[in-house]
Amino acid sequence: MKPVFDYLRLVLFVSGVLLGIQVPAFVDQYGQRLDAHTTEAQLSLSEFQRDADRFFEGDINRLLAHYQASPDVVVNAGGQSIQAVYDRYQLLNSALVQFNQTAYSGFEQVAFSPLEDIRQEVWQQFSHTIMLDTRAIVIGLVLGFLFSLLCELSLVGCGKCCKHAYRVVRPISSKTS
Repeated sequence: MKPVFDYLRLVLFVSGVLLGIQVPAFVDQYGQRLDAHTTEAQLSLSEFQRDADRFFEGDINRLLAHYQASPDVVVNAGGQSIQAVYDRYQLLNSALVQFNQTAYSGFEQVAFSPLEDIRQEVWQQFSHTIMLDTRAIVIGLVLGFLFSLLCELSLVGCGKCCKHAYRVVRPISSKTS
């Protein structure tokens, strides 16, 4: 029975390593999509920025205020649309700056504060690739070790429970015989 558990531990370790080396690829693809969405939002905003440059000394907030103050319903609605594009760009750009702060800030962002729509897009389109850099190897080994450790702890815990249950049940069954 012990060899079966040894193989199970080995399978869990390898599974953890394979899962762990996918983490940097996922973070990289998240960063690429975040960058692409930021660039797209910036391009969508560029025409309005040109108008702000021409008429409001480059201040897009003044352009937005002008649109929103207009009594024309159509112009006002256009201002709301521009505001939505501007807000989206600000959100994406802020997330991109945070993502690129340090070598590990991308991991932190994906784990704790991702942009949900970007993360969902990456999950749906994720292409499993292996990036064998230092981070991937370290994360893979750590996850492999943790999977193996959890397996070991659960087997030890299960073994103690089974031994304890056997001791509890055995005296009762010996008294009845």
